[in-house]
Amino acid sequence: MNPEDEPLAQWAARREGRLRKPGELKAVTLGAGPQRAAHVNPDAPRLILEWDGFAWQPLATVDNYAAARAYMNPMPATPPTPRQPMKKAPGRHRKP
Repeated sequence: MNPEDEPLAQWAARREGRLRKPGELKAVTLGAGPQRAAHVNPDAPRLILEWDGFAWQPLATVDNYAAARAYMNPMPATPPTPRQPMKKAPGRHRKP
């Protein structure tokens, strides 16, 4: 199919899949120097930013990397259910 002949609805759906979703959060290290990976300075304060569909908006500041992770990924209200233990599979690689 020629891209020029693609229906507008299909194009819009394809574009929507590539775009960042509003409400997405990211943490940025506050401090002097270039932006680096989180593990380089885990005790540095962080700025939490939220994507509003057009630009990153400041949302909150937190003390360190651990606090930023807790802010962006809160723990669920109920703990997850425990998994069933795996059965030992038969096979030549297993010792009897």
